[in-house]
Amino acid sequence: MNIFEPNNLEAITRLLNTGEIGVVGQVTWGSNFTFLVQIEGDHGGIPAIYKPARGEQPLWDFPHGSLADREVAAYLTSQVLGWELVPPTVLREDAPAGPGSLQLYIDVDPDRHYFTFNQEEKGRLRPTVLFDIIINNADRKSGHILFGEADHIWLIDHGLCFHDEEKLRTVIWDFAGEPIPDELLDRVRLLRDQLESENDVYDDLSQLLIRTELYKFRERIDRILRSPIFPSPGSGRPYPWPLV
Repeated sequence: MNIFEPNNLEAITRLLNTGEIGVVGQVTWGSNFTFLVQIEGDHGGIPAIYKPARGEQPLWDFPHGSLADREVAAYLTSQVLGWELVPPTVLREDAPAGPGSLQLYIDVDPDRHYFTFNQEEKGRLRPTVLFDIIINNADRKSGHILFGEADHIWLIDHGLCFHDEEKLRTVIWDFAGEPIPDELLDRVRLLRDQLESENDVYDDLSQLLIRTELYKFRERIDRILRSPIFPSPGSGRPYPWPLV
């Protein structure tokens, strides 16, 4: 097996954290500076997406320079849940354009996304929807939901998550009003148990999010566990823009 296949997290994470970063080119869509890079180590290399913190466009509601941290927090949350939805993601201080996030690049068909999924494929998105609820994702576009090899679902672009105000914006409202399946709730309970102080997961997230964001993160989880129903679109702006 290629040691850098997406399911070999240990090898990939080590390389993301320590490999030599070479810039291949700039990703031209999106409002923030994003680069495709190649990361090389002793046993080969992998492509990755690099988002430098200083390349973020200022936002009125998210602290400037915090989006890379949120990308990593989303990855850690996905891993604790055991759903492996987010490609391996780390912070690198020594990256070419300064500190930022590095995420394993997943080769997918860009024309295959939520708005092109069939009903069976959309039916597999319940973990995605629940994930977005608890991380308070303000930007779940259609093009942020991708199918990789073996039809594994991958989720990307999590810079606009974990705000302490309600900001859920998503294109996926297919399950509104449905009960959340017990097997998904079981994983959410395990995550909640890991969000107490003096715990490795809590400590890791506390380096990435401010205290009020962590408090609201736990509060959202508690609310779901008390009332395990997929929500309906609320007032305000429940959809991202652009939609894709």
